[in-house]
Amino acid sequence: MFDTFSGSKAWLLLAFLSTSVEALSFRNAQSVNFERLLKKRSNFVQHSAQVVLNEGPVFPEFPPQTFPQRLDHNDPSSPTFEQRYWVNTRHYQPGGPVVVIDGGETSGEDRLPFLDTGIADILPKATGGLGVVLEHRYYGQSVPVMNFTTDSLRWLNNAQSLEDSAYFMTHVNFSSSLFPASISPESIRNLTAHNTPWIYYGGSYAGARAAHMRVLYPDIVFGAIASSGVTHATINNWEYMDIIRTAAPTTCSNLIQESMAHIDTLIVNPVSRAPLKALFGLQGVQHDDDFVSVAAWPLSAFQGKNWDEEVSTTQFEEFCYALVGGKAAPDEEELRMMEEWNEALPGFPLDRTLLRHAAFIRKQVVPLCPDTSAQEDCFGTHDDDKFKGTDLDQIWRLWTFQVCTEWGYFISSPPDPEWPSMISRLIDTDYEAKICKQAFPPGRHMRVPEWPNVTVVNELGDFAITHSRLAFIDGEIDPWRPCTPHSQYAEPRDDTISRPFKLIPDGVHHHDQNGLRNPKKEPKHIQRIHHQEVEFVKAWLKEWKAPK
Repeated sequence: MFDTFSGSKAWLLLAFLSTSVEALSFRNAQSVNFERLLKKRSNFVQHSAQVVLNEGPVFPEFPPQTFPQRLDHNDPSSPTFEQRYWVNTRHYQPGGPVVVIDGGETSGEDRLPFLDTGIADILPKATGGLGVVLEHRYYGQSVPVMNFTTDSLRWLNNAQSLEDSAYFMTHVNFSSSLFPASISPESIRNLTAHNTPWIYYGGSYAGARAAHMRVLYPDIVFGAIASSGVTHATINNWEYMDIIRTAAPTTCSNLIQESMAHIDTLIVNPVSRAPLKALFGLQGVQHDDDFVSVAAWPLSAFQGKNWDEEVSTTQFEEFCYALVGGKAAPDEEELRMMEEWNEALPGFPLDRTLLRHAAFIRKQVVPLCPDTSAQEDCFGTHDDDKFKGTDLDQIWRLWTFQVCTEWGYFISSPPDPEWPSMISRLIDTDYEAKICKQAFPPGRHMRVPEWPNVTVVNELGDFAITHSRLAFIDGEIDPWRPCTPHSQYAEPRDDTISRPFKLIPDGVHHHDQNGLRNPKKEPKHIQRIHHQEVEFVKAWLKEWKAPK
């Protein structure tokens, strides 16, 4: 059973794990389906592949701390909640900076590797500083409400979250028990942002917030690094797939486009619709748009590519390998699929690329829901009741709410029908965004807008956001690059020490955030970006003037 589900490893679960930390991609109704299916499989996979689902790594050196945070910063009588944070004191020397990682749209525990060997250890080690991870409100265990209804989520927005960070930086009182006995209590008391330079780091959504923090709170945030910072919010984010189209190996990219175009031709034909779904093993999926969204699911693994093999995924490469064909002749399963096709549509030739695509979905996705009578429940997205649950286990609602209210990023096919597409033309913004109405009916105090109010994000600077001691680090082939200041739509910039502007060759999503315990084992281009970050942060710190 394990081999049937995963081949040599738990393919789809690992793909999910690699991207679940970054909830930005594929946050639609179908992604909720996959999340639920994978949770059902978690017990089996934990036993067979030693993979733990939805549990952050354990780092005894960094016990969680809590900080009282106001739920509504606009209301002095607002109740408070406990916001979690973690501290790395191993390199701290009095006078050193504080480097804080914004936890972003996931549990803060998922960021602890970056506190151990990543950017929140690299920069403190070079500067005698303190490393901190700050969990974002509503995520992990920093949950201020009893449920996730529309009303209860109304304080989950960029403005309130930015105020959290500013208040934490100016009021946190680090416990002396976290520090070596040689560090004086006086030094520890002086670690708030008014007395110590704080360097704010964020990746992806949190990268945009790092830029916002530097611009909105220049007297609190001494410097900031926005890695893959999506400072441009948008309704239609079709460019995400277009980056994959141009970044993937040409042969693979062409085959994906070819297969998706063939699917679009067959799915609209009443004669070929049912045989096509059966070819993919998805004959129980009623709606055509749901079927094509499942067929495109392997592309979600691209964002999980990383230079470190221990945390990277190879699922996109495996999909490419399957399409290109690692063997000359069809195997037994493919021959059986061809036979089924010929019986359903005699005389109608079956494209070999489409066959390979279907075989891959059969092997890697269908085992999540092999009972065809249940597939509509597994992969269907048109039943509104499936998305009404509001208990605290429904953590998918958090980033979805932020997407629906302020950020957008609905990943659709290109609006130009002549533009090549990596996904079906049936996937449009209406399909991607319908979960906003399904999951968030109007509450008594809060109503989700018809479309996300991206203006509240873009008015903070958009592509042109800039400030002294604000760095932008992006990946050359990051699907999110079109939403960063390195976008093709943004004006070119100079790369300076005061305003670093760096593009990591072959980099995908915030590839500077993680590191190795032995930096010499990192690829040269990662060593280079880490060295450059140390260099400009050290230069920034020379500008710090301690308060009198």
